[in-house]
Amino acid sequence: MTAIAVGIAGFLRQPALPAQSPPPPASFDRALVTKGEGLAHVANCVGCHTVAGGKPFSGGRPLHTPFGTIYATNITPDAKTGIGQWSRAAFARALREGVRRDGDFLYPAFPYDHFTRTTDADLDALYAFLMTRPAIVAETPANNLVPPLQFRPLVAGWNLLYLRQGPSDDSDRGRYLAEGLAHCGACHTPRDRLGAEIAAQAYDGAWTDGWHAPALNGHSPAVRAWTADELFSYLRTGFSATHAAAAGPMGEVTRELALAPEADARALAGYFADLMASAPGAHADATVLDKRAIDDQGHPEGAALFAGACAACHETGAPMMQQGRPPLSWGTSLQDEAPNNVLHVIARGLAPPAGHAGPAMPAFADDFTDRQLGEIAAYLRARFTDRPPWQDVEHAAGQVRTGGGP
Repeated sequence: MTAIAVGIAGFLRQPALPAQSPPPPASFDRALVTKGEGLAHVANCVGCHTVAGGKPFSGGRPLHTPFGTIYATNITPDAKTGIGQWSRAAFARALREGVRRDGDFLYPAFPYDHFTRTTDADLDALYAFLMTRPAIVAETPANNLVPPLQFRPLVAGWNLLYLRQGPSDDSDRGRYLAEGLAHCGACHTPRDRLGAEIAAQAYDGAWTDGWHAPALNGHSPAVRAWTADELFSYLRTGFSATHAAAAGPMGEVTRELALAPEADARALAGYFADLMASAPGAHADATVLDKRAIDDQGHPEGAALFAGACAACHETGAPMMQQGRPPLSWGTSLQDEAPNNVLHVIARGLAPPAGHAGPAMPAFADDFTDRQLGEIAAYLRARFTDRPPWQDVEHAAGQVRTGGGP
């Protein structure tokens, strides 16, 4: 019985790894740190591990999940509140096994099920980069999870079901990054009831933070082909003249990929362009659909609202259109099964995707009611697509306004 108890305890908690003094930044090779910086941009580490208004990598950002709120940790080399006492072995165990230095399990909101694929060389570089950041004292808020999920050892069961430890071969750099550090499936793959990605539906599209991340495979709803060059431009600038601008969580991703190594961004672009090569839009004529003559009558209120708030930028012949803005009929969001992405953009606007470059759009949440937001979205869907009308658009507008989603 004692042996069984010891075995169960070992399964439910891993041994703590020895603490160390934070290594001096000068102890890391400069080239290795630079490589790690590029990989951190690919992984969007700063996006998840920085709360709004906080210092980079100091944690505190809330991650809202169906199981409650998890707060991203401080990954600066502060010895008390960060990872300053973590050895390279402790860092590797966290990324590959989802286990903290003290032996407790990490929740899979931290995508170690992707990071486990990282090669030793890339792990070394990431560790060097993070350990040379300024040490920030910042306590991570307590998670707020539904009972009994506060009991971390339960994650051991999740790991048995879903974690397939790496590393992976990086000879196909695009696939390696997409499935690993870039963790693209974390947003673009549907999840099951336990929060794990459904492998049979990889990149089929999924909901995240109230946004719908579109399919990145043969089910892509894009009406035009995503070539490797167009996708590379989009990933680096957040804008495509033949598709649209990045919005929502993808806007953050493109801001980071703008700073990532060009070769890695090109590898990702090539990989996903190949995956989407069989999508219907990849072989469609590049027509500009506009059914204004019909739908100004079918949606008179939406037409009037569009004319007053949107036409100055989005109407054919408007200055922005003459500067290379893609027509609305080419935007993937209008082709989606749900109106939420379109409503998000109308309500929240668009920030310049990369730095101060790229398109921007004002927010209209304070100018329109839920019904009016829905009327505009319904009008856009009818005028610029051949897709069936959305249902319950006003209800979706309310979800968007309160930060929710399906």
